[in-house]
Amino acid sequence: MATQSPFSFFDPLINQFGSALQPPAWLVDELQQRLVLLLNHVLMQEPQAQARLLRQKGRVVLAQWRSFAIKLQATPAGLLDRASADARADLTLTITESSPFALAQAALRGEKPAVSIEGDVQLAAEVNWLVEHVRWDLEEDLSRIVGDIPAHTMGDAVRRMASSLRQFVGSRAGDTGKGAQ
Repeated sequence: MATQSPFSFFDPLINQFGSALQPPAWLVDELQQRLVLLLNHVLMQEPQAQARLLRQKGRVVLAQWRSFAIKLQATPAGLLDRASADARADLTLTITESSPFALAQAALRGEKPAVSIEGDVQLAAEVNWLVEHVRWDLEEDLSRIVGDIPAHTMGDAVRRMASSLRQFVGSRAGDTGKGAQ
C-alpha cells in the first residue's frame, strides 16, 4: 500500500504559487550555466563517461520537470553544453512526479524519481549508464581546498547527518502508513 506524504497538503499551494511565481529568465539562464559547469566538472573526473558522451556528440537531451527544462548537447570533447533553444531533442526525459516534497523524500531515501523516456533508445541507455555510474566525489574536491583530514571529517559528518535524515524520513513514511490503515 502506498503511503501518503505528511506534506501532501502543501502540494496544491506549491502548484498554485509555482505556476504564478516563475523565476526571471536571467536567473534560469545562470542556474543552467552553473549546472552545466558542475556536470562537466564531474564528467572530467570520469574518462569512461567522457568516452561514452563522445560517441553521442551532437545529440541533444531535453530534461524537464513541471515548467523547468534544460536542453543538453554532447560536445566533441565528451562533455556537455547547453543546446540552442530551437535544437530538436533526440531524447526527452520527463520526471513524472509533480510534488517537490515527494521528490525530496524519494531522494532522501536514495531512490530515483520516475521518468518518462521518449526518443533514441541508445542515447537513453548511455544517459542511464551515466546516472548509474558517475558520482561527484565532493570530499575529494573539498580536500583540495581545506586538506585531506578536515575534508574527511566534514564528509563523515555529512554522511552521518544524511543517514540520520534518511532514517527519520523512513520512519515518518512508515508512521503515516500505519495511521492510514
